Amino acid sequence: MADQKLANPAAIGLGGFALTTMILQFHNLGWCGVGPIVSCGLIYGGLAQMIAGFLEQKTGNSFGFSAFTSYGAFWICLGVIFLLNHFNIYKAGTKDVGCFLLVWTFYTAIMWIGSMKANSALAWTFATLLAGFIFLDLAHFGFPAMTKVAAWDLIICACLAWYVMAHVILGDLGINVPVGKPWI
Repeated sequence: MADQKLANPAAIGLGGFALTTMILQFHNLGWCGVGPIVSCGLIYGGLAQMIAGFLEQKTGNSFGFSAFTSYGAFWICLGVIFLLNHFNIYKAGTKDVGCFLLVWTFYTAIMWIGSMKANSALAWTFATLLAGFIFLDLAHFGFPAMTKVAAWDLIICACLAWYVMAHVILGDLGINVPVGKPWI
C-alpha cells in the first residue's frame, strides 16, 4: 500500500474553483440567474473543493490545503448568503457583501504571494483572482460598473485555473502542459 500512487486532489480543487468562478461571472454579466451559482457553490466549488483541500493536507501541501479548503468555504458562504437573501432570513446588502469580499481580498493577497513560488500559471491565476476581488470591492463600495470589469477578469482567472488543472490531469497521462517557472 505504501507505494500506491494517489491521485492529486488539486485536479478537483482547481476544477471546482474554475467552474464555480466561471458560472458566477456569467451571472455578473447577466447571462444566468443565481440558481446555478448556489448549486455549484454549495457542491462543486464548495464541498468538492473543501474535500480536495482536506486531501491536500494529507499530502503535506499547506498551500493547497489552505487554498482549496478556504475557497471551498468561500463558495459555501456565498451560496448561504444567496439563500438567506432569497428566503428573507437575512438580507445582505451591497456593503455587507462588499465587506465579505474585502476580507477575501486580503486572504487572496497572501495566497498570491505564495503562488509566485509555485509556477507562472498558478501565479497568474492568483494575480487575476486578486484583481477580480479588488474590482468587486470597488463595485460594492460605490463603483457598480466595476462588476463587469471583474467578471471579464475572473473569466480569465477561471480559464487559468482550468489550465493548471489540465497540467495536473494531463501530466499524469504523460502529456506535458507547461506552466512556466516560479516568479520568485
